[in-house]
Amino acid sequence: MRLYRRFLFFFLSVGLLLTSCGVGRSLRHAEQSYARGEYFDAARHYKTAYTRTSPKDRSQRGVLAYKQGDCYRRINYTLKAKGAYMNAVRYRYPDTLSHFYLAEMLRKNGEYAAAIPYYENYLAYAQTLPAGKERKDSLTQIGLTSCRLAQEWKKKPTRYIVKRVPILVSRRSDYSPMYAGDDPDILYFTSTRNEAKGTDLNGITGMKSADIFHSKRNEKKQWQKPEPLASEVNSEFEEGACSFSSDGKTMYFTRCRTLPNAPAYAEIYVSQRAGAEWGAPQKCAILNDTLSSVAHPVLSPAGDYLYFVSDMPGGQGGLDLWRINITRDGFGYVDNLGPEINTSADEMFPTFSPDGTLYFSSTGHPGMGGLDIFRAITDSLTGRWRIENMQSPVNSQGDDFGMTFEPGAPNRGFFSSNRGDARGWDHIYSFEFPEVHHVLKGLVYDKEGDALSDALVTLVGDDGTYLKINVKKDGTFTQELAPGCRYALLASCRGYLNDKEEMATENINEDRLYELEFPLSSITRPVLIENIFYEFDKADLTSESTVALDELIELLNDNPNVTIELSAHCDYKGNDDYNLRLSQRRAESVVRYLIKGGIDPERLTPKGYGEQQPKTVTKFTLKSAPFLKEGDVLTEEFIKNLPPEQQEICNAINRRTEFKVLRTTYQ
Repeated sequence: MRLYRRFLFFFLSVGLLLTSCGVGRSLRHAEQSYARGEYFDAARHYKTAYTRTSPKDRSQRGVLAYKQGDCYRRINYTLKAKGAYMNAVRYRYPDTLSHFYLAEMLRKNGEYAAAIPYYENYLAYAQTLPAGKERKDSLTQIGLTSCRLAQEWKKKPTRYIVKRVPILVSRRSDYSPMYAGDDPDILYFTSTRNEAKGTDLNGITGMKSADIFHSKRNEKKQWQKPEPLASEVNSEFEEGACSFSSDGKTMYFTRCRTLPNAPAYAEIYVSQRAGAEWGAPQKCAILNDTLSSVAHPVLSPAGDYLYFVSDMPGGQGGLDLWRINITRDGFGYVDNLGPEINTSADEMFPTFSPDGTLYFSSTGHPGMGGLDIFRAITDSLTGRWRIENMQSPVNSQGDDFGMTFEPGAPNRGFFSSNRGDARGWDHIYSFEFPEVHHVLKGLVYDKEGDALSDALVTLVGDDGTYLKINVKKDGTFTQELAPGCRYALLASCRGYLNDKEEMATENINEDRLYELEFPLSSITRPVLIENIFYEFDKADLTSESTVALDELIELLNDNPNVTIELSAHCDYKGNDDYNLRLSQRRAESVVRYLIKGGIDPERLTPKGYGEQQPKTVTKFTLKSAPFLKEGDVLTEEFIKNLPPEQQEICNAINRRTEFKVLRTTYQ
């Protein structure tokens, strides 16, 4: 009963307004403009009526403030709409929708925390509404979800780089960019800039009627000053939101003809290009319904469907995305894209990326503000749509829509947004998702010598990758890898044992550099086993030796057809016979470890050489003994001619464990 009295009071208030001469005249003009859909003009008249109404007449001011807000909201003047709805709430306008729309305008201005209480107020008030009264419960829940998500998305933006494009920006609205088919050097878009054809200001927007413009890139790939399309495509009416066939010879676009005493309905037209000129446009016979709008056309990648926006009956509510099949005889049947994409709010501006993914803008899915850009992906198992918000910085608190992708470049292009513009005017922005590079840099070299320029690296990944990589002259190679994958790599070279490595790339969208080395062991000469240690004057292996021996086990497993001689060597200190026996026991100790690690005993021959085979200096040796020369033989006589500290280094080099390949034909 209380709400009924409020609504009765609302209608009485309007009646009182009409009795006032100045206020009544302004209100009469406002209502007439509103009925024609000329919201810019209507807002101006409502504002005049509001300022002429006494602040003491709170009920009248509440009515006029709400109607101002309604007009500003419809023409996207979100800042002015916010102020008007705040006045409506302040003057206790009786319709609880004022709280809902105030919350919406706060969200569209990025005031997420401030919007939440007004959404909650509306939900509380809505429970008392009589049956049949318009309800916004589901949109309110989406608004609350959006406010919470948007705050998180702003804190953790995606890696997209978004920039305003100065050469394409005017002092009016510029929006709906679109590449001309497969040509990346010409960009079409819609604009209300001064060069547009119309002479009168549009009563709906307060600006000149929009026309289609285009910009071309010069030889330096720089965009040039836009020019209006010189053809019959542009008229005194509104034109825009154009799209093209893949060959760039067919253009579909929206035209909105205005009539003096009737609302304007959007229609889709088509124009064919002959040479450099666009022919006279023809209206597309999509609907028999003359009271529904059709707009924002875009061809499917295969060219067999025309996707568009309409408020025709049979949708989910508001503006929906539809498609109609194209046949040799014209247009066929019309399909609604369904409730997974369409909502009770508005879905608009469909487009496709080069890989065929559908993108669109919506106010009905959780988002950051007004229109947000979404990606629709078809689930391969269920065939259902999965909707993903593009998040910040592609989306903002404003309207973000009209995305187009550079031909052949699925990670960059343009879109339009009114972010940061208090008048709600749209501007064109570029976007780019920087490619993530996970790069492997490798080196293949002789374990005791130079880089191996003849080596080959085989790479196998769990993502299906199978590559054979030839190294460069310096033994290096570079290979791009995918994030979040595991790889096995095998380095091989004639005259050397294979060396295998495994690695995994991080599953992150950031550049990463990975480095691997493949020290190959020669088949033709003894190979030093580094970091093998024994107890003093004994054959027992120390715990520090296990790492090197485990690597040797892995090497033998990677090369299952080789047999080796495992040799141990001593320095010249001590008795020759004793050194010979000690080295033999040490070689046998290593062999026992290898057998315990799973290596067949028949592949292993232990041999102790005592001090009989002094080390011949290699490049590898010079790393620990730079005072030596390559080819020096560390005999007792040679060592005793060196300074005492160098003698100890050389004796340590002679105390070594090596292996030598005997056969490569085992089993």
